[in-house]
Amino acid sequence: MQELVMQNITGIQWIASEAWITAARPSTIEIFHSFGGAIGFATSKMAMPKLKDFLVNINPIAVRGDPFVRDFWETIVGCDSGVTKESSTSTHILPKSKPCTGNEDLDLAHVFFNVTQLRVSYNVYKGVYAIAHAIHNLIFCMNETEKNQRKLCINPSQIEPKQVSDHLKRVHFINSFGDAVFFDENGDPPASYEMINWQLRDGEVQHVTVGHFRTSAHGFQLVIKEENIIWSTGKVIPKAVCTEICPTGSRKAQIKGRPICCFDCIPCTDGTIANTTGAADCIPCPLEDWSNKAKDRCIPKEIEFLSYHDAMGIALTVVSLSGVCLAFATIVIFFNFKNTPIVKATNSELSSLLLFSLLLCFLCPLTFIGEPTVWSCMLRHTAFGITFALCISCVLGKTIVVVTAFKATLPNNNMARKFGPVQQRIIVCSCTAVQICICVLWLSLNPPFPDRSFKQTDKKIILECNTGSETAFYAVLGYIGLLSALCLVLAFLARKLPDNFNEAKFISFSMLIFCAVWLTFIPAYVSSPGKYTVAVEIFAILSSTFGLLFCIFAPKCYIILIKPEKNTKNNVMGKLMTKRL
Repeated sequence: MQELVMQNITGIQWIASEAWITAARPSTIEIFHSFGGAIGFATSKMAMPKLKDFLVNINPIAVRGDPFVRDFWETIVGCDSGVTKESSTSTHILPKSKPCTGNEDLDLAHVFFNVTQLRVSYNVYKGVYAIAHAIHNLIFCMNETEKNQRKLCINPSQIEPKQVSDHLKRVHFINSFGDAVFFDENGDPPASYEMINWQLRDGEVQHVTVGHFRTSAHGFQLVIKEENIIWSTGKVIPKAVCTEICPTGSRKAQIKGRPICCFDCIPCTDGTIANTTGAADCIPCPLEDWSNKAKDRCIPKEIEFLSYHDAMGIALTVVSLSGVCLAFATIVIFFNFKNTPIVKATNSELSSLLLFSLLLCFLCPLTFIGEPTVWSCMLRHTAFGITFALCISCVLGKTIVVVTAFKATLPNNNMARKFGPVQQRIIVCSCTAVQICICVLWLSLNPPFPDRSFKQTDKKIILECNTGSETAFYAVLGYIGLLSALCLVLAFLARKLPDNFNEAKFISFSMLIFCAVWLTFIPAYVSSPGKYTVAVEIFAILSSTFGLLFCIFAPKCYIILIKPEKNTKNNVMGKLMTKRL
């Protein structure tokens, strides 16, 4: 302690042991400069007034030959007992004190006579009385014939230490100060300690009690009056760590080559949390949860799907319904002008069926919007496949009609007679039936089902329709592609037909748009995340459907509504008749 004072080391919060927290020698102003604010536990203190009378009556004359009394008297009074001490072998000569007579006056103000704050002495007092009770119980045992009566059981000269030790374990009494004296199964007395704090009061170092630790009926009880503690830093509680404890949302990372109390606080990675301070590791969140911004709590992941409430869902719904209205308006126009030459020349039956299939194609995107269910997943893919197969089958039928109609104008060619309405219906029904069979097998063996995807993004759960059988899904798309490719080839071969009669060039252009849309759809579908995958598919459906509607029917509606003077048989068949002449 003196060395620390000499080195002027201050600002350290000392945690004292019981050996020196209440010791008198270091409790000086000089030592307090470096050790002020020290805190530690000490045995409980007790005032023992009767002990003072005993201490005052100690006299070396009355008790001769006791080295303790002799040393005590020399220290308190300052006289020389005249006894040579073996330890006094110093080479230098000490000044001689006056000899002790035993009648010297004692300084009762000396700290030795202060019996109001005895700690160790009180424990000695309890220990002596515990042994006394053990010996008493050993000598005088209970009388079995008369209750509450004791009899002499053993001669005191026959007592063995082991017997005293056995009885000491069982003693239990209340001493004159009201404290219970007993020992537990480990031989320990009931815990009773005071928390002592070194404070400077009135220019003196005081041992101030700021709490206690005692045994209670419910276990152990620790009471600390923090507001009464004066630390080495004053009222500010000192930090006894190299690094502040890591807050929630971070973990400890040991610094190589530094003590274990020195560490870095590393924020938890996304998807992991630390909901306690000073966590050694971050805890991963469950699969369906994700960490919040503070990384101290797992929260449910956001559910994502293309909803009717999303801006994108609303826009696609509006476009889809707009297409339905256009298709329905076209049906109304063709029905009202069914007897006009241009409607008759384009095969009104196939045109009506094609318009109906386009109407269904415009309705298909509505099954893709909203939370996926078992029925909506099965409906969206099969309805899409069948309606588009029906649509392309009608286009294929119209293409064959155009080609056969032109071939029929050539001499000695009766192909048109072999390809009448019955054959057209057979082509449309048979081509559509193939797609229906594929879809039925798909739904029977491994149908689409709603699924929760965790792979595309960590923070969201993507609700999607799992295709079930990818083979069936690509078979449906592949069959539609096969029909559209066949239509494109036939329409391309018939592109040089007479202009006024030629519908093949519009079919060719519509098929080019159709094929281009679906070829670009594949990479966009694969690379789009979350709900955008469904949006890309809807966009492909609407784009290809609008392409068919505008390319095939817009020119006819233009003539019917805007240029009715061209809606005549001569104009429709004009160039064809010219070529025949």
